[in-house]
Amino acid sequence: MAAVNSQDTRPEVRVRSVLHRMGYRFRLHRKDLPGRPDIVLPKWKVVVLVHGCFWHSHDCCEGHVPKSNAAYWAPKLERNRQRDRENAERLRHLGWKIIVIWECQTYSLAKLEDRLRAEMSPAESTSVTT
Repeated sequence: MAAVNSQDTRPEVRVRSVLHRMGYRFRLHRKDLPGRPDIVLPKWKVVVLVHGCFWHSHDCCEGHVPKSNAAYWAPKLERNRQRDRENAERLRHLGWKIIVIWECQTYSLAKLEDRLRAEMSPAESTSVTT
């Protein structure tokens, strides 16, 4: 697992590329915010969390608990989900809007751009998007 990158992953780079093309400027992995969010748009008080489907237990085909060594993986993946909830609550408490993008949602850049455009609209209220 040491070879698994936590930063600059392919899904994260895709989201950053789309945001940049849309004209947004952002900061990466701000250490002063809970959970070191992947992408921070301070001007809009928005954080974008790019979650890997496996590591954060998404309900798509990639987000399953492995059958081998399930006793190890199930608690590990559940702890990741718990940490995500805790960090999201702390970010909301600080007044940040949270956008969660799942790895499987980054495969179509056109759909990703549409989703980000809709989420970044100023009429949205502060909430977690799953």
